[in-house]
Amino acid sequence: MLAACANLLYLLSFTSVSLNMKRRTFIKRTSLFSLGGLLFPSSILASCKDDELKIEDLSNLTYSGKVVIIGAGAAGLYAANELKKRKVAFEVLEASDTVGGRLAVKEGFAAYPIDLGAQWLHGNNNLAASIARTNKNVFVEDDTEAVYWFNGKLVNQLPKNTSIFEGENLPDVSFLTYANQQGLGNEYKYVIEQIAGDYGAAANLLSVYYTNVEEENWSSGDKNYKFAQTYFEVINEALYPSIANHVRLKAAVKEIDYSSTAIKITTTSNQVFMADKVIITVPISILKLNEIKFTPELPKQKQDAVAKIGMGFGMKVFLKFNQKFYHDNIYGGSTCAAYVNDIIGKTTSEHVLMAFIMGEQAEKLSALTSNQAIINALLEELDLMYNGKATLNYVDGLVKDWSKEPYIKGAYSYSTVGIGNARSLAAQSINNQLYFAGEAMNLNGHHQTVQGALETGYQQVIQLLKDVN
Repeated sequence: MLAACANLLYLLSFTSVSLNMKRRTFIKRTSLFSLGGLLFPSSILASCKDDELKIEDLSNLTYSGKVVIIGAGAAGLYAANELKKRKVAFEVLEASDTVGGRLAVKEGFAAYPIDLGAQWLHGNNNLAASIARTNKNVFVEDDTEAVYWFNGKLVNQLPKNTSIFEGENLPDVSFLTYANQQGLGNEYKYVIEQIAGDYGAAANLLSVYYTNVEEENWSSGDKNYKFAQTYFEVINEALYPSIANHVRLKAAVKEIDYSSTAIKITTTSNQVFMADKVIITVPISILKLNEIKFTPELPKQKQDAVAKIGMGFGMKVFLKFNQKFYHDNIYGGSTCAAYVNDIIGKTTSEHVLMAFIMGEQAEKLSALTSNQAIINALLEELDLMYNGKATLNYVDGLVKDWSKEPYIKGAYSYSTVGIGNARSLAAQSINNQLYFAGEAMNLNGHHQTVQGALETGYQQVIQLLKDVN
């Protein structure tokens, strides 16, 4: 009990450090792990005596009505577990034939399972890390160094400083525009694409100002980690078995009618489910594309907010070789701006390089005629970098194009130029009937992350319960 409370006090007092990371650029300032922004799970609260820590005890909140959760990604699974713990009746409707959302795994390509989706744990001071520690999942720091493909050769350092996208009083212009304003010419284009790609966007779409502003509350920690297992397995094993009987797969929702007290949810196969409350956890792209019809229509303010939140093309390609001829991180390619050694944190003797492709590069590759054409384009670039060694040592390739997943349609949310307070408006509930969760709705600076999705699943359950109590 004392250990749990000590850990909670650590979370509350954690201050973050401004640091430019290799997988994700963390733009942080001193900030508390806000009780107002993130309410702690009742399992932690219940272990702390009142005289040890004075915070609101939400462990007894419950509800006699029925809740339907749309989507069985990280947010949906976490919300479902909270509802079950509180003995609230619920069902989960998942459009695809498996759970996990943008967490996914592929067996058989290599000697270890491949993370097709989310892969890095960004910081270890968050709900995802807590789940991993509780279930004794091993994760190790990924602190590998990078080289840059710059002016036709591999270099360890760039001539000019590219850490220009963090700080105070930055303008609401795109990363590409700001880079040009700061004297980084066309030779830096794909280095800038790599930096923007970490944030899920092409460099000409991502806002310098709002990327900073929206991460001011980041409190997760400043290091990156990789799991010995897949991220999918870590979350799936912890959250799915206990609620599996409540999940309906292949139940894609086409309409939510909330015109009366009883909410009617209709699937593409014309199944009908009734609910008193609905928690919607689908990717922001599904809302942006109006894949779900709402009756009545969502308020115009919410529609406008959803439209302002970005979500672009995203792809991961895994290339297996018979020997390692490449560096652990290669940034700045014109076909792929970020190549990463995939076996960091794994126990294997295989050699797998992952191409992490975002924004306009992912859009261009996604338009090619086949997966083999995508692989060939990447091999051609690696051959240029490493004198033909890629094709010579190539064994197999695996493509995961998230843009073409029918119930995902993109990578993860990003902060567009002019986004303003769109996330806050998009995350607001409607009529105490519809609640919105998922990484794009995270207001703690943890958007784009699994922990961010988990947090919103918890927050929306608590908000729903507080609304009815």
